[in-house]
Amino acid sequence: MILASTFSKSGTYFALTDDSKRLILFHTKPWQCLSVRIVVRRCTALTFTASEKKVLVADKSGDVYSFSVLEPHRCGKLELGHLSMLLDVAVSPDDHFVLTADRDEKIRVSWASAPHNIESFCLGHTEFVSRIFVVPDHPELLLSSSGDCTLRLWDYRHGRELHCCHLTGLQDPAGPGGDKSLAASRITYWSRDSWVALLCDCVPVVYIFQLDAPRQQLAYKQQLSFQHRVWDITFEESQGLWVLQDCQETPLVLCRLVDGQWQSVPESAVVTKVCAHLRRNWAMLEGSAGGDSGFSSLYKATFDNVTTYLKKKEERQQQQQRKKRHKNPAPGPNGQTKKAKSGEASWSCSS
Repeated sequence: MILASTFSKSGTYFALTDDSKRLILFHTKPWQCLSVRIVVRRCTALTFTASEKKVLVADKSGDVYSFSVLEPHRCGKLELGHLSMLLDVAVSPDDHFVLTADRDEKIRVSWASAPHNIESFCLGHTEFVSRIFVVPDHPELLLSSSGDCTLRLWDYRHGRELHCCHLTGLQDPAGPGGDKSLAASRITYWSRDSWVALLCDCVPVVYIFQLDAPRQQLAYKQQLSFQHRVWDITFEESQGLWVLQDCQETPLVLCRLVDGQWQSVPESAVVTKVCAHLRRNWAMLEGSAGGDSGFSSLYKATFDNVTTYLKKKEERQQQQQRKKRHKNPAPGPNGQTKKAKSGEASWSCSS
């Protein structure tokens, strides 16, 4: 099963990792497998550097390894490590910084040339950070999403939070997944008018925002609802928003901006061609894209032990009272305790 995959910025290279701990690198023009290398741990995320000279692989143990693209058979090099599981990795457009997101609510900004030097931490999330995304045409800005149901905007070099959107306030309580937490499985961006699309793991809904970079804010615009589970989304500059869903009849939906609102458009020749290809490979697609993301196991476990504590305390107090009554029995009818009789008996025996 494919665990993570990504294209390089130019689309020249494609990399994926699977549950057999393999990193497979492809050249796309034309398509050719360049190498198959083994990674140390199961991968959780990967990305190409902006220069397309390396692939960065983040794993479950909290480490990031770099693998050469120019030397496709060279072993990986350990770059940095966290104390908890990594969930995403990104690089700044100038390749100066490596950004990593972990299960313990942290986003770390490290120097790419010396990853042991930390530029800043972006702190504020209260659950695991599921996705991070550096805005391409505003390279000083970072988007992040978390199991705490928020989408946040950061000045990541200074670790400063600029804006926070609470997704629970945008969700229709009567809609699908109304009582579930919202952890993003994909953040994608359209540089034309700065549109941001957010796909959450639990609901067949895509949230649409617009980035106001001068004011450093995110404006919520609309949500797109689907009848089937959505596997992935991405913007294409020349087309619009592509939506891949769990429906063999209509696996792919294209949405475009019409009068200021995003909506699905009738199936075109391009959509028909791609859908036909997806149907022919549906078994493979369903096995990989249809797998669970595993976010449900990452939430903090909370325990309400106050009730148990109070019950045990009451039992302990009752036990102590019973011991006291046993040591100090109540006096008899003449004001003498039962110990007196035992004392008299012992005196008469000694005489």
